[in-house]
Amino acid sequence: MRTLLLLLLFCHVSSPVLHSLKYFMTSSTGIPNIPDFMATFEIDELAMGYCDNNKKMDLKHDIAKSFFIKYPARLEMYKQRCFKFFPNSLKSYTHSLMSLYNQSGDVHVVQRLNGCEWDDETGEVKGFARFGYDGEDLLEWDPNTFTWIALRPEAVTAKQIWDADKVMIEFSKFSFTQHYLDALKNYVDYWRSFLLRTELPSVSLLQKTPSSPVSCLATGFYPHRASLVWRKDGEELHEEVDHGEILPNHDGTFQMSVDLNLSSVTPEDWTRCDCVFQLSGVKEDIVTRLEKDRIRTNEVKPSNMNVLVTAAVVVLALILISAAGFIVYKKKKDTCLQHDIMAPAAALDGQTVSQTDRPLLVAARCPPCPPDNSSELSEKLNEDT
Repeated sequence: MRTLLLLLLFCHVSSPVLHSLKYFMTSSTGIPNIPDFMATFEIDELAMGYCDNNKKMDLKHDIAKSFFIKYPARLEMYKQRCFKFFPNSLKSYTHSLMSLYNQSGDVHVVQRLNGCEWDDETGEVKGFARFGYDGEDLLEWDPNTFTWIALRPEAVTAKQIWDADKVMIEFSKFSFTQHYLDALKNYVDYWRSFLLRTELPSVSLLQKTPSSPVSCLATGFYPHRASLVWRKDGEELHEEVDHGEILPNHDGTFQMSVDLNLSSVTPEDWTRCDCVFQLSGVKEDIVTRLEKDRIRTNEVKPSNMNVLVTAAVVVLALILISAAGFIVYKKKKDTCLQHDIMAPAAALDGQTVSQTDRPLLVAARCPPCPPDNSSELSEKLNEDT
């Protein structure tokens, strides 16, 4: 029994991982200010590199940079394919499709996705390829028959032409069953510690307005094999629920969200609902109960509103007091200035006064003007507010 339990535990910890290698390529005509050809490649849904026909190449992570430093021949091969072979290849596809559909030289876009998936436990390999033209799916590779599948009626003619191209069929067969798999295994072996790590996310409940859906956001998790659902009394909710896509973060982790329309949940039933995050290979789920205090929103709470109103009243009172004080101060100062200005240079009220003693006599006859402390008052108001 102990041996059986250990085996079961081992099977749970060493659960199989589905690895993937994907090449995304785009060729366009008639679009100014962007390269005619652009390509990216991903390993396990992580963008590792970018290149275009302007001879620009950008490696996205330190592990990608270290790999190509160790294998410079592989980097040189990618440069040759990205700067010359693939741009010319996709450009010929673009012109062929334009000719097939009797189109002029306006804006046209061909998109191509190539790659494979590999189960590291069973060894199963699945190659795939898909073509898109002008924003719509066109053709898809069938790995079982080694032929193309037309994804819309207009693509039937293109399918027949491509199926008849034996050189293209043999090249695709070799790429999907051997070349891509060898490259993927090489990457996984070199980046194993990075690709097989586990990172749990932070989970938050967000809401724009009281009438908006509540969004459960999980961000910072890895790997991308994860699920995020709303439950009520332990049962997954499907209606009034909107699932978002899994999106990459800049640091190599992922994020996803799922929205719940509150019109389907009465306020009394809120605490019966929770958001559940599950990550592949991790036994414990992250459960976040739907509670009002947990929701982060743009709405200003009543308590905060009272504080703001009180603060506004205090500031207004201080402004009025300071304004009244300034008026009194101004009148006194103007009076002093008038006495000073109206006094003759040599005499004041019949008294003969020297120019040196004149300011002292003026000060004796006119009460001292209050100091000009308006800057200090402004500082005080700023402190109070």
